[in-house]
Parts: sequence; C-alpha cells; structure tokens
Amino acid sequence: QVQLVESGGGLVQAGGSLRLSCAASGRTFSTYATGWFRQAPGKDRDFLAATSWNGGITYYADSVKGRFSISRDNAKNTVYLQMNSLKPEDTAVYYCAAAFSTNKLATLGTADYWGQGTQVTVSS
Repeated sequence: QVQLVESGGGLVQAGGSLRLSCAASGRTFSTYATGWFRQAPGKDRDFLAATSWNGGITYYADSVKGRFSISRDNAKNTVYLQMNSLKPEDTAVYYCAAAFSTNKLATLGTADYWGQGTQVTVSS
C-alpha cells in the first residue's frame, strides 16, 4: 500500500511558478512509477507528467512540456512537480499518483494509488 499527500498548491499570478510536493508513505514507494494529473472544473482528469521508479525516465503531456518538470527523491519518499510560466488555464486540482509502470500513468492515464489533490489557481 502507498499513501500519497500533496502540498504546495495555492494562488499565483500568470507567469509565476509553484512547486508541488507529494509525500508518500509505504515501504515499497521507491519501486513505483509516479506521476501528476490535474482536473479542472467540468473537465476530465488529465495526465501531466510521470517518472520511472528511479527518475531515469520521464514523460510529459504536450500541454506542459518545457514548462513543468517532474522529479523524485526516493530517500525522502517525495515526488515534485516544478511548474513555471503558469497560465490561467493551468488552474485545476492537481493529483499525485503512483503505479506499477510509467506506461499505466502516461499511456493509460490511470494509477494504482491517488493523492487527495491540491488546488492551484493562476490569476490573469
């Protein structure tokens, strides 16, 4: 079992930056691929980024490529999402996720474990 808790969301002006963190508990966290998704009001939950168990492989959605960066620190059981050049359309609830493979996150758009989400609001 893996429990995920996101933090770092908030209100930021367009063009600004935020770094989201996802603290994981569970002895086997370092064996899971991890990723970030978001869901805006009235829309489906969208894949944003994923990284393999050791951080060696990363995937990004086209909408955030070049602006967002995913990383992880297995010693701290934490996954990060650095978000730069934020736009009002980035406003959403952001979710951390873990799965047995990056393919499940990036291609199938699903996960084995989800966090509760953190709100990010970008003002124009």
